[in-house]
Amino acid sequence: MTNKLLIAPSILSADFLNLQHEVQVATEAGADYFHIDLMDGVFVPHLTFGPDIIQALRSVTAVPLDAHLMVDHPENYVQSVVQAGANLVNIHVESTPHIYRLVQQVQELGAQAGVVINPGTSVSAIEAVLPIVDNILVMTVNPGFGGQKFIAATLFKIQQLARLKQKNNYHYSIEVDGGINEQTIQQCQAAGANIFVAGSYVFGHDISQRITNLKQAIIHEKS
Repeated sequence: MTNKLLIAPSILSADFLNLQHEVQVATEAGADYFHIDLMDGVFVPHLTFGPDIIQALRSVTAVPLDAHLMVDHPENYVQSVVQAGANLVNIHVESTPHIYRLVQQVQELGAQAGVVINPGTSVSAIEAVLPIVDNILVMTVNPGFGGQKFIAATLFKIQQLARLKQKNNYHYSIEVDGGINEQTIQQCQAAGANIFVAGSYVFGHDISQRITNLKQAIIHEKS
């Protein structure tokens, strides 16, 4: 997919009454993706967005949209999410026995396909799809709740994925989601991640400054 260092604000933490404004502020500040958590109240306890919010966001920003399907039966969502305007669709390996088929389906629909692993899921659970997938999303907190503390043990999985990518010349990006701030983003980058989802760190504060802080942190770490 890409090796560029990218910041993906998570709109789960945005002010929904002022969502368009906050998205525009984040866009102007240099957001590289917008991360959208679709939760069904079954796979995770909370209930959030559907494809309609993706369509609405698509109408107000040209920034790529990253749809994170925290749902049972993701096969029921893939087509509508891509049609709504998602550029990247991330699917939990824990949510389906047919992850290889769903990755292929997303790509056939014209979007990039990602696979997600929870903190308790090992890299070995997704090795079969690593040759074809565009993105691996490593959950660095338990899925379903914003504002959680970063789980440092997940750094080992990022390192594993980075080694496998280099060894086998795979093309996937490595994305991290959960507890990302100026310190943990550097840890994740050092481990091999290149896409960083940040929600509560960005929204509810000076959005532009917080995005700038994250970008400066990874530039500093790279240098």
